[in-house]
Amino acid sequence: MIDNFEGKTAVLTGAGSGFGLECARIGARLGMNLVLVDVQQDALDQAVQELRATGVQVMAHKVDVASAAAMEVLASQVKSRFGAPHFVFNNAGVAAGGLLWENSMADWNWVLGVNLWGVVHGVRLFTPMMLEAARADPAYRGHIVNTASMAGLLTPPNMGIYNVSKHAVVALTETLYQDLSLVTEQVSASVLCPYFVPTGISQSHRNRPADQPASPPTQSQLIGQAMSEKAVGSGKVSAAAVAQKVFDAISQGQFYIYSHPQALGNVQQRMEAIVMAHNPPDPFGARPEVGQQLRAALRAT
Repeated sequence: MIDNFEGKTAVLTGAGSGFGLECARIGARLGMNLVLVDVQQDALDQAVQELRATGVQVMAHKVDVASAAAMEVLASQVKSRFGAPHFVFNNAGVAAGGLLWENSMADWNWVLGVNLWGVVHGVRLFTPMMLEAARADPAYRGHIVNTASMAGLLTPPNMGIYNVSKHAVVALTETLYQDLSLVTEQVSASVLCPYFVPTGISQSHRNRPADQPASPPTQSQLIGQAMSEKAVGSGKVSAAAVAQKVFDAISQGQFYIYSHPQALGNVQQRMEAIVMAHNPPDPFGARPEVGQQLRAALRAT
């Protein structure tokens, strides 16, 4: 738990928009030093301009979090300027949909590279730094928050590649929490599992790297993209509200962070099916018309 953020350092990936930017804004209001990381230069530049105007110290780096080498350089630069960070937000994420067998190797490499390996790099590089600071100073407190998704607790169809990446982040973070509890009480972790919140996630292909080119989209991928844009765009909970939940969780030592607790009924159904060895439940049980439309569209191709 961190009860006083003033003068502490936050490292935030995906800081140019969405949850990353909103957490940076809260951090600025609380007087934190900010390390802003994003792959989109123009969004990063705008965030830097806005946040430096608040008077806090801001360091910004354009980084592809999937790159081990780039993340290693970032970690070294953070340590040189600010020392060990107190809050690490491994938040950068991208989305891709479609039927599992229609995803290309480039799709898998891109999504897992950002969503999973980006978190892996953040954990492997900053955790030792934070533990070293904790050993040197009994007053030091550190917290790592990894962004997963409700898709990390569910298995909605036609978005398997995203589900796989987010389930891995949930498992990684739960294990990180347990591992940290074995060695320290000064550093802990939380996992953020948002549902549909208006952010730029549905347009993440805008930052797809040239070395992981997209193939011409299949019908299932076009359908998945349209459904994602509609669901994300119609979200009623703001990214700013979710960011506040992140800071509240850090202050309270809360592990699971949900934007839409009402969606946990679907998680409970899934968990009960697992325990009872039942087949996976119908993901469209509450909205059968959506499932009917999706089946009809896919079977018409």
